[in-house]
Amino acid sequence: MTIGWDLGGVHVKVALVEDGRVVAAAQVPCPLWQGLPALDRALEAAPDWARGAALHAVTMTGELTDCFADRRDGVAALSGWAESHLAGTVRIYAGRSGFVAPEAAASLSADVASANWHATAALAGRVVPDALLIDIGSTTADLIPIVGGRPAATGYSDAERLETGELVYTGAVRTPVIALSGHAPFAGRRTRLMTETFAHMADVYRILGLLPEGADQQPSGDSKGKTVAESETRLARIVGRDRAEAPASAWTALAAHFAEAQLRLLHDAAAELLSRPDLGADAPLVLCGAGAFVGARLAERLGRPATPLVALLADRIAGARDGISTCGPAVAVGLIAAEEAVA
Repeated sequence: MTIGWDLGGVHVKVALVEDGRVVAAAQVPCPLWQGLPALDRALEAAPDWARGAALHAVTMTGELTDCFADRRDGVAALSGWAESHLAGTVRIYAGRSGFVAPEAAASLSADVASANWHATAALAGRVVPDALLIDIGSTTADLIPIVGGRPAATGYSDAERLETGELVYTGAVRTPVIALSGHAPFAGRRTRLMTETFAHMADVYRILGLLPEGADQQPSGDSKGKTVAESETRLARIVGRDRAEAPASAWTALAAHFAEAQLRLLHDAAAELLSRPDLGADAPLVLCGAGAFVGARLAERLGRPATPLVALLADRIAGARDGISTCGPAVAVGLIAAEEAVA
């Protein structure tokens, strides 16, 4: 039995692999900025099987959380937590350096830090040799070229991938809407926005009826409820209004504006990457993440065929597909570690 982990700064994702097939996957909230005890609570909230004895394969993004002095400190802390809290053998995914022991992770922090994208692309490349992986999560989007069956990103670190457009810091849940536009059309005029984090993309996609069940696991901007009406209230504040000042159709139109702004941002990044000479005109998009539905809209706009990651892995999935797309990196390190253990 192998269990894959993705230790993030907002969520922990975990996947159970038995006999080389994914049996289950789950995402639980983990506000890691509050400190390592958040991981303890996430472990308690995870399914029972996550606490069982197994080969544990761990990737991470939580090392960049501001409770750590720097990424090396974060890698050391998260690797140490995994070794002391997970029952069985623990291996840390170091991307281009493969799996390493927890005690070696800090010395390879440049390879370990936020290498979860590498695992997902490496797994997808075993099925589709040439493609563009589009993993849109709650907070960020990874756009990773796959060439010859291997990750072919120009950048590796967060800083490098921000420069190359392979990391776009926008997601389907936690991104504040003001990060996407400084103004918006409303009531026949173009209005500037209040630069406050009143509303987030979870509100936008909830209003539009697109937000997947269970995708929004953190408190809302005002720490209130998550009905469509409450999302409209938060969105109204961005344009300095109360919800009662306009009909529902006005808030739907405003939400659509922000969804379009996010799609344009992703389109520009994807179009640049797809212009690479080593990615053919028929290279498909491979979609995963909590925001895979945004990836589907992106593929349509780009005129590219799109394949969900869960469809690529159909013969490696033994249980329900629920959660597998959202937990792509955890699934990937679990499957890769299981294959290497057999080999």
